[in-house]
Amino acid sequence: MNSFILDESKCTGCKICYKACWLDVIRWDEKTDRPFFAYPQDCVECNYCEISCPSGAVNIKIDYDKPFPDAYISGIR
Repeated sequence: MNSFILDESKCTGCKICYKACWLDVIRWDEKTDRPFFAYPQDCVECNYCEISCPSGAVNIKIDYDKPFPDAYISGIR
């Protein structure tokens, strides 16, 4: 499963990574004012959250050993 690594010292709480995640994998914790990886199993490795972070606080570690989702495989003939 992919990992969401947040460098707390760099995170400014701007919510850009949270807003960038079009699959709603990243959620926002109002108490800590920080993002968290709520649904890592749904991450499609687009890395848009990481690319969008202006302070470089977000790092996605891709699990290259996980199997392809069935939806990807069913399209392959």
